Amino acid sequence: MNTTAVVLERPQDLKLMRLDLAQPGAADVVVDVEWSGISTGTEKLLWYGRMPSFPGLGYPLVPGYESVGRVVQAGPDATLPLGTRVFVPGARCFGEIRGLFGGAASRLVVPAEKVVAVPESLEERAVLLALAATAHHAVAGGNRQLPDLVVGHGVLGRLIARVTRMLGGDPVVWECDPQRAQASDGYRVSDAASDPRRDYPVICDVTGDAALLDQLISRLAPGGEIILAGFYAEPLSFAFPPAFMREARLRVAAEWRAPDLVAVRQAVETGRLSLDGLITHRAEASGAENAYRTAFGDSACLKMVLDWRGHA
Repeated sequence: MNTTAVVLERPQDLKLMRLDLAQPGAADVVVDVEWSGISTGTEKLLWYGRMPSFPGLGYPLVPGYESVGRVVQAGPDATLPLGTRVFVPGARCFGEIRGLFGGAASRLVVPAEKVVAVPESLEERAVLLALAATAHHAVAGGNRQLPDLVVGHGVLGRLIARVTRMLGGDPVVWECDPQRAQASDGYRVSDAASDPRRDYPVICDVTGDAALLDQLISRLAPGGEIILAGFYAEPLSFAFPPAFMREARLRVAAEWRAPDLVAVRQAVETGRLSLDGLITHRAEASGAENAYRTAFGDSACLKMVLDWRGHA
């Protein structure tokens, strides 16, 4: 069994390649991928060779952790019916080619327990479930306070704002790019220069820009918290006196967990959370190289989706 996959051989050197797939086990499913999303966070760092040391990192690799497709084969210990549309958060089934995160391919072999059935009606929007779960993980659960300020109005920033509103919050969003500052979903979008507030209890940063930390600390209320929800290539540092005077707290939002994915899937199914208006660009998988360049180089591109339905 084989697949057509996006292979990043080295930074900014991407090809579609035919790869052999691992033999499916008793608890595995084989998924024919319909759509996969391109991440402008971690995948952008891989593209430019700026990804910090990370487990499994190395080239060549198959990127992608936002795939949706149908189960076409299931082992005897896998309970998913054939034909089920599922979300796949990546795979490791390419032999010597690393899967980091391994979802950008026409066919995948993956443990059944790793995939999640999704509603037929979501179609390509189901690729956004990973980012929606990431947003949920950053702001929900326990006794956490919802963010009052979200910094960055890309897809993740928009989803964090939407999840925050779903949970009863009313965030302000900062965005300096005029193209991205216009659209909103019931919350106010502005830039830092036009916002005089310096008493935000909770600020959630999704930019991945390590240089912003001092500015964000200066906008905190006493005892306030900064949630670091982006992925940061550079070391983080900050001036101690302002943080000391505010008794500032920093929290790193880690990768989403299975309960986050379940929560956002239910919220989408019941209409409490919308995934509409976030996919702005689409391309056939055969045009993957240009699609990746557009995803990382065009600020008008919020989310690029590759269509694999023409590849066996």
